[in-house]
Formats: sequence, C-alpha cells, structure tokens
Amino acid sequence: MAKLKVVLHPKKTNGENIYRLAFRVTAYRRRSYLYLGYNIDPTDWSEEGERVKKSHPKYAQLNRLIRKKFDQIDDIIFEAGSNGKKLTAKQILDSVRDKRKNNSFFELANEHVDDLFKANKYNRAISDRGKVRRILEFTKGRELSFQEIDELMLKRLKTFLKIQKNISERSVMNYYVFIRLLFNRAISRGVIEQNLYPFGRGKILIKYPQSIKIGLNEEEILKIEELSLEENSIIWHTRNVFLFSFYLAGIRITDVLNMKWNDIVEDRLFYKMSKNNKIDSLKLPNKVLTILEFYRKDQNSYSDFIFPELKKVGAKEVPAKYGAIKSAIKRFNNNLSEIARLAKINKKITNHIARHSFGNIAGDKVSPQMLQKLYRHSSLSTTMGYQANFIHKSSDEALDSVINF
Repeated sequence: MAKLKVVLHPKKTNGENIYRLAFRVTAYRRRSYLYLGYNIDPTDWSEEGERVKKSHPKYAQLNRLIRKKFDQIDDIIFEAGSNGKKLTAKQILDSVRDKRKNNSFFELANEHVDDLFKANKYNRAISDRGKVRRILEFTKGRELSFQEIDELMLKRLKTFLKIQKNISERSVMNYYVFIRLLFNRAISRGVIEQNLYPFGRGKILIKYPQSIKIGLNEEEILKIEELSLEENSIIWHTRNVFLFSFYLAGIRITDVLNMKWNDIVEDRLFYKMSKNNKIDSLKLPNKVLTILEFYRKDQNSYSDFIFPELKKVGAKEVPAKYGAIKSAIKRFNNNLSEIARLAKINKKITNHIARHSFGNIAGDKVSPQMLQKLYRHSSLSTTMGYQANFIHKSSDEALDSVINF
C-alpha cells in the first residue's frame, strides 16, 4: 500500500541547499513529490511530528495547509486501496495536482488577464499584465500561493515597488486592488479560507492619497482659443481635440478619438463612456460645431471616425486601436506642451487637463447633481470629491476674514 509522509526535500541551488516543504508518496518502491511552494529552514521543522515548529512566523497557517492537503491525499490512497486500484505514487499526486489547477496566484492572474484580452479590454489587460510581471519580479520568478499573501508580504511588496521600481503611492494602491480582486476570486473558488483575507480594518487598508488637480482658468482657455496656428497643422489639430474635450465637460481622450459621425444626431452627441459604460447625451455647443466643420470634408461615411487617428485602423481592430490611441495621446501631450509655451501658460497641459479645466471653471457655478451628469460619474459623492479640488471661494473668503485686520 502507498505510504504518505510530509518532508523537507533538499535542492541544491547556488552551491547551497534549500529545503522545500513537500508531500512524499511511496508506492511500489517508487517515490513522487508534491511541493507546496514553501522553503523551510530545518531548524523550524519537526521531522518526527511532520509539522512546522512554532519558531516559524507562519507555523499555524502552514500546519493548517499541511493537514488539509494531507487528508486530501490520504483519502485518495484509502479509496484506491478499498477499491483494489493499484495507483503509482505519481498517479496519486497527479490527481491532487489536477485539483490544484489554477489555484496559485499567478495562474489566477494570467487567467484574469486572458479574460480581459478576450473581452477586448486592452487598456486594463495590458495594465494588469504589467502588474503581474512586476509581482513576479518581486518573487524572483517563484510561484506564489495565496497562503503567502499576508500583511507582511504586502508591505514588503509595497517597499519593493516604491523603492526599486519608483512607483507612486497611488499606483501601489492599484496593485493592492488587483491582488484583492484575485484574492476574492480565490476565496470564491475555495482555494483559500476567508479568515486569511489580508485586507480590511486592522489589516491592509487600501487608501488612495489625495492628488493635486490643477485646471486652466477662463483667461488661459481664451489664450489657447486665440492662438494663431497654421490650419491643418499637427499642433492645430491637437488644439481642436483638446478644446473639443473641454467644451464637452472634459470627455476623456480615448472616448474623443473613438467618436464617430453617427454618434451625432440633430446636434446632440450620444455616446457610451469607455471607463464605466455609462450612456450619455450632450447638446453640442456652437464652439464644438465649429470644430466639427473642419473635419467634415474628410468624412468617408456615416459611421466614419470624426478624428483621423483611428480611420486607418478600423473599428474592429482592437489591438491596433489600442496602439494608435496610445501613440496619439503621447503625441498630443507633447504638442500641448508647445501650445502652453506659445500661449505663455505656466502650467503643465495634458489631454486630461481639459477635464480639470472644466471643473476649475465650473467651480460652484453649477449644482453637484448637474456636474455628476456632465462628468458621467456613477455617484454624487465622487462628483463632490472631484469638484472639491476646484472650489476655493468660501475658504479664501474665510481666510481673508481672519487675517485682514
């Protein structure tokens, strides 16, 4: 009958032995090993008790994992013996390995990224794929189990990302959100217990730092409008796209470039926001209609793109569209720096500043409820938080009332 034992299996690497926590099954004088993805110092291991000693910081967690997996393998051995089935050591452990399929962090992460690509969500897929690669770099190419993802590991990952990869606090929080998503998926599949969840009160909190949002004011927008630029030049086109976004409450550049002529019906724009799939309709201001007239001469069909960046790519070539939009954004941002210089504006201007500029000029002139609609926010609290960056009148007056004596 097959024999099951929990052991530390040594492996020579860089001239030294590392000891891998493993299950060893012996059947018909042959052995096979199932590795759990943990390296244990021999001083933290009880060979007689086949368990991790209390000297190891994760002894309780690892021993629970050992017991659970031991029972699973032992059941397979017992069932085979009861039914008279002669299974080799490898066959016994292979049946467990099959059950472990897609149970590691990187397996679930790659599955998640593949699903995003299949759904044509290229922006998020490429962003999350980059996160997977950096986390893999953090583990030095080693497989990562969900049991290892605890508060200590997440804090070490944060240090690695900030110091070695020069990643901002806000971006680190995006990594935490990504890991939390996969951890929740692992819990729903029964891969990891809920009590090992490392996020929440008293554990790892995901809190985004406040960022400074500075938009252009009315005078600066007028300076951009009044610049004398050569018609049909690249910088002229960049200004048109920037102002088009600003005039329509700061529509994001990706949505601007994806707009088609058939999105306009009787001088109204009907479109779906790519970030949250919210559908909206806006009346086109006269300034927008003036910009559109410059591009009508290049309209090839009713379903043609308004702006030229995606005309050669086509509507269905999603990977090519992603590349074209990414290149266009970089080009526009470079051109906007030149526009700032020509207009003598001492602020950094990017595509997204069109959105901040609308918020800055709107200030407290427009009700939060209406701004929520214009911004296409899912909740009013998001609008209130966003607009708070641009409402300074009351605090300025309060400050003056105190110090002007």
